[in-house]
Amino acid sequence: MKTFLDENFLLHNDTAQKLYHEYAAKMPIIDYHCHLSPKDIATDRRFQNLTEIWLDEDHYKWRAMRANGVDEYYITGSASPWEKFMKWAETIPYTLRNPLYHWAHLELKNVFGIEKILCPETALEIWNEANALLQTPEFSCRNLIRRANVKVICTTDDPVDSLEWHRKIREDGYDVKVCPTWRPDRALLIENPDSFNEYIDQLATVSKVSIGSFDNLLEAFKVRQQFFSDHGCVLSDHGLEAFFADDFTPPQVNDLFRKARNGQILTAEEASRYKSALLYEFGKLDYEMGWAQQFHVGPMRNNNTRMLKALGPDAGFDSIGDRETAIAMSRYFDRLEQERKLTKTILYNLNPRDSEVYVAMAGNFQGDGIPGKIQYGSGWWFQDQKDGIIKQLNTLSALGLVSRFVGMLTDSRSVISYSRHEYFRRILCNLFGEDIENGEIPNNIEHVGGMIQDICYYNAERYFKFR
Repeated sequence: MKTFLDENFLLHNDTAQKLYHEYAAKMPIIDYHCHLSPKDIATDRRFQNLTEIWLDEDHYKWRAMRANGVDEYYITGSASPWEKFMKWAETIPYTLRNPLYHWAHLELKNVFGIEKILCPETALEIWNEANALLQTPEFSCRNLIRRANVKVICTTDDPVDSLEWHRKIREDGYDVKVCPTWRPDRALLIENPDSFNEYIDQLATVSKVSIGSFDNLLEAFKVRQQFFSDHGCVLSDHGLEAFFADDFTPPQVNDLFRKARNGQILTAEEASRYKSALLYEFGKLDYEMGWAQQFHVGPMRNNNTRMLKALGPDAGFDSIGDRETAIAMSRYFDRLEQERKLTKTILYNLNPRDSEVYVAMAGNFQGDGIPGKIQYGSGWWFQDQKDGIIKQLNTLSALGLVSRFVGMLTDSRSVISYSRHEYFRRILCNLFGEDIENGEIPNNIEHVGGMIQDICYYNAERYFKFR
């Protein structure tokens, strides 16, 4: 019987172990999509306790605690940090076979050197040991990132953001490259004219463009994209329930935009037409900037109205949606391709039923001499676990080229989440190791090891031009 979380965790044969330890383990990390706070990095934040660095803002853990019957008072309420941590310690034994169990113990081991199993009996000892380490300079935000061997971080930022913290990070000469990512989702939310117009007014202020028409909106976005580019931005990101690719004409879209600016509520069909036009223009702008674009598609958000009113969004009440996507996705990419304005693109699906659809669609629009121009992204959110990672790698292998995959990302708000890269790399090496041991691919360790290193690091370095 193997020991839990030993050096060969998730590596089930000698070849997998060789691939991981000799090729994957020491590769640096490019975290090209995350939700880390630029302010925390810029100020080199010192976390006061394990709850602050580990539980705050982590809706994965919140969902598990709710499922375990923990009262909201101990999750997002006013309970003390220790009380919240203790409730997490009471929950963790019940998370067996959930990725949280693996992630939590990898983080305790890799970040704090703690190899104890978290449970109510060990909670106080772990709490005291980790909190003592957090008081030392080595456990500041910047040093935690350095210790994880991270070379590049791409945060997620709104076009109206001042990017002041990115500027400070750069001016300080921090040795990890921290870039903003363009996330213009709020400009799509035209259904609510009050919040929409509040946002457009903010955009007008920061861009110094008076926005009275759709053309003015695009002008303002061009100004802000140049500002982001000047701060190191190389990619955009869009969080969508589905792709939008309705037919539209410029006069129609200008009329719809003016209606919303005048406080009128658009019909669902009108809103979809506006979103189709704006996504199309965003694609062209990204191409002109030389950026890659990302699409995170498929969540059904804010399902629990009572908790949305109490806690706001992003508190653990989103789930997998089931809207059809293939036709609109094809039309969206084809429009850009016909104009030769389709930039490098990464696709993430939340519904696992759509995996083959996404990989097959990516194959329709490869080209321009760019290896892996249209990427099938890593397992996202509800698929960011062992089975989801394996399915993502197997689907990409079967229908595309896994050898050109740009690899793992954290998609996390936690500065200690980089163990997810180790988790991914172990699973990746085990898959290739099993194929070699089964005689399904040649036993050429040097070639396969090089491919592993490409997936872990070099493909992303080349794709985003981070050299």
